Amino acid sequence: MATVVPVIVNAGAGLGYCGEFSQRLLARFAVHGYLADITLAQSGEQMIAAAKAAVASGARLVVAGGGDGTINAVASVLAGTDVAYGVLPLGTLNHFAKDLNIPLDLDQAIATIATGGHVRVDVGEVNGRIFLNNSSLGLYPDIVRDREKQQSRLGRGKWLAFAWAALAALRRYPFLNVRLSVNGEEHARRTPFVFIGNNEYRMQGLNIGARERIDSGMLSLYVAQRPSRLGLVRLAWHALTGTLAQQRDFDVLLATELEIGTRKSLKHGNARIHVATDGEVTVMQAPLSYRMRAGALTVVVPK
Repeated sequence: MATVVPVIVNAGAGLGYCGEFSQRLLARFAVHGYLADITLAQSGEQMIAAAKAAVASGARLVVAGGGDGTINAVASVLAGTDVAYGVLPLGTLNHFAKDLNIPLDLDQAIATIATGGHVRVDVGEVNGRIFLNNSSLGLYPDIVRDREKQQSRLGRGKWLAFAWAALAALRRYPFLNVRLSVNGEEHARRTPFVFIGNNEYRMQGLNIGARERIDSGMLSLYVAQRPSRLGLVRLAWHALTGTLAQQRDFDVLLATELEIGTRKSLKHGNARIHVATDGEVTVMQAPLSYRMRAGALTVVVPK
């Protein structure tokens, strides 16, 4: 008798998915003795609701298909449980899957879910919201918000909209005045961006932006101090040439928890700020409290 496994797919990921795709997915899971109970979700709320229903029904394995935002949404339900998480990388970048060496090919990803091993990986959290990859303040949330407006209002493609949004953000080039509380020390910085990673990111070489592991139990904090636009270009060059860690105007810190306050939150006790988590932007109340949830998520990976 086939084992029933809930499969939650972002119906808007990539080119979109319809009934024909569901039939192909059913057939591919059946090859490995699984009966896929497929949900084609139209929103993050539907993904979360489907994941909660799967956990409540006693499922020991839940599969999600989509990009990093989809994987984050379902993980927000599974984190802190013993339910295993199967990942189908159906998005554009698929950072989480790549860092865990999960195959990007659909057939191979399904085979991994059927035959792979289970590992416990870390989950980052900011003000109660989780992130599997990273969180950021400043330039990147501004770019994402502008990109989404261009996609909806002007009908531009994702990458074209992103390019125009990045150029607009660099023209504005706003700075954040933040106070970082890390490892018992406080650091005042004026910066265009703050980046917090779930575990340590490679910040140099051709594999910049990748992680060697997601189970060290540490958050990584990256912040540039008052760089000009040309200064950002220099930082990118130092990253590619392997000398970024030697730059005095670029901080890299590791911690299990940290707090970020803005000038307004320090002065008035609270402030609202746009925060990106795995590419999704939300408005949060500052100060921002980040913490590491070590080993909170069980993921199926290649043996």
